[in-house]
Amino acid sequence: MNPLWHSLRDVTRRTFLRDSGLGLGGLALGDLMRAGATGTPDRVPHHRPRARSVIYLHMAGSPSPLDTFDPKPKLRELDGQPCPEELFKTERFAFIKGVPRLLGAPHGFAQHGQSGMWVTELMPHTATIVDELCMVRSMYTDQFNHAPAQLLLQTGSPRLGRPSMGAWVDYGLGSPNRDLPAFVVLISGGKVPSAGRSAWGAGFLPSVHQGVQLRSAGEPVLYLGDPPGMDRAQRRRTVDAMRDLDELRLAEHGDPETAARIAQYELAYRMQTSVPDVCDIDREPQRVLDAYGATPGGASFANNCLLARRLVESGVRFVQLYDWGWDLHGTGPNDDLMTQFPKKCRETDRPVAALIKDLKARGLLDDTLVVWGGEFGRTPMNEKRNGSTFLGRDHHPHCFTVWLAGGGTRAGHVHGATDEIGYHITSDPVHVHDLQATVLYLLGLDHERLTYRFQGRDYRLTDVHGRVVEALLA
Repeated sequence: MNPLWHSLRDVTRRTFLRDSGLGLGGLALGDLMRAGATGTPDRVPHHRPRARSVIYLHMAGSPSPLDTFDPKPKLRELDGQPCPEELFKTERFAFIKGVPRLLGAPHGFAQHGQSGMWVTELMPHTATIVDELCMVRSMYTDQFNHAPAQLLLQTGSPRLGRPSMGAWVDYGLGSPNRDLPAFVVLISGGKVPSAGRSAWGAGFLPSVHQGVQLRSAGEPVLYLGDPPGMDRAQRRRTVDAMRDLDELRLAEHGDPETAARIAQYELAYRMQTSVPDVCDIDREPQRVLDAYGATPGGASFANNCLLARRLVESGVRFVQLYDWGWDLHGTGPNDDLMTQFPKKCRETDRPVAALIKDLKARGLLDDTLVVWGGEFGRTPMNEKRNGSTFLGRDHHPHCFTVWLAGGGTRAGHVHGATDEIGYHITSDPVHVHDLQATVLYLLGLDHERLTYRFQGRDYRLTDVHGRVVEALLA
């Protein structure tokens, strides 16, 4: 036998990859580069996209559709009456006990725009943009507690460990701007959502795809700036030295997370100049600040909405806003329908409307998809926990409302319907997996083809469910 064949027979796959200078890690780093981990938009969509970016406005805690966009005159008529037994005898509630009483909306509604959409009187600014909205009144979920419901909505699974929607989008499309992360997260309301940072995590995807949390006040990203006594050139040499060490480890062990770390350090270095610039809302004209109700130097949902526009304008692919404070159980004035609900409406109504108008005025709404909503609905009954005299509603998974705007959605359209007291869906149900599939479709991604091999099988955002809701498309 030719001695060459002996030597080739003795070369293992691992040895070949290592000695050839490629290595599993080198292949992983190359794949991250192609996927946009360092800002290179090399991955192409599955089909022609209708949207270039997403701004997802998650009202953490879940506003009640019965008090926002899905009025029920019959429920107001039955206010205070015992709930029919067939609606609760086999139902599992988070807090309701005994025989609950029906609760009509304590605030008024009116129809607006050419579409005639109903909007609570507490959202007068949102009422001015209804003809831009695609209102989905027939959403439903499988979960009735906050953390699992938020995880299901944002990651496709009620359990920890799955990649978030923004991470999937980053993995599938990358970032058009190599100096900014593809996936950015902004928080308001004083706390993170119940699901925690897993709601924007990368799960089993390379960690470079996880959301980067920015702050609307102070330093946008903690520890991003140069330490005292270190200038830009020194920082570059430090990053280069760390890269060289990581590449040695990458060649030796081939861990894809080492490749991700290299990409993250490089992105962080570029973000030192790009992020402070894009996050400086002081650059905005006073009329724009006034429209949003934003205050430079402050931390608010209004500031975050303005930042979201600046981010997508700069090429960020997916911007996730979480605003806490919508968990209106009625145990006291801090979570009831008469004090807290009007407060949250005041905090969010103006900036949401300003965001839609601003995007449209700049020609960005056509290719920016905006989504607004919570993780589930609220009961048509008063929770009355421990005999509370405050008005509030328990968690309700069977129906809730979200709306979409721009990005190829059908403006001025109301999709689906619920029964006369808002307990069940009566037409055109839309599961959370359907919403996920539709968002991905608008970005040019096929939810069944956007997969990642993990633990022996292919995973996707929509698990084994989901369909594109074509009725929501323009």
